[in-house]
Amino acid sequence: MRSTDHRSPLATDAALTVLRVVLGGVMMAHGLQKLLGGGIRGTASGFRDMGIPLADLAAPAVIAVEVLGGAAMIAGLLVPLVAIAFVAVLGVAAVLVHGPAGFFAQAGGFEYPAVLAVASAAIGVAGSGRFGLDAVLAARLARRPAGVGAPAAAH
Repeated sequence: MRSTDHRSPLATDAALTVLRVVLGGVMMAHGLQKLLGGGIRGTASGFRDMGIPLADLAAPAVIAVEVLGGAAMIAGLLVPLVAIAFVAVLGVAAVLVHGPAGFFAQAGGFEYPAVLAVASAAIGVAGSGRFGLDAVLAARLARRPAGVGAPAAAH
């Protein structure tokens, strides 16, 4: 059976880049808002008020995931791992914070974190595309001579 997909690899890589940059920028902005707004203490206090368990541990972890993960996502570095972290943070937010308000974002519902979580999962599965650092590092590793820095093959 012949594929009906006529998109070029360049178009796919460009789309992945746009998704990575927008998603990473949004997540980074949320983390910086927490960090520069109330800081870790203020974020932890807010988390406690929202009923998030282990708020004192969750606050710095969420800020790190959002800020550092956002930067890594923009750069296309460790995209599958960052995507998993994003899905975890957004899933908790969708269920514990936004879930009780229903679906729609304007009512405080889970619509927005759900869309970000699905976008995170999609980019995690698809990868960074050729314009991300993951692709650059993979290409460099592929050019490395056999035996240099590679584990010995079992015989």
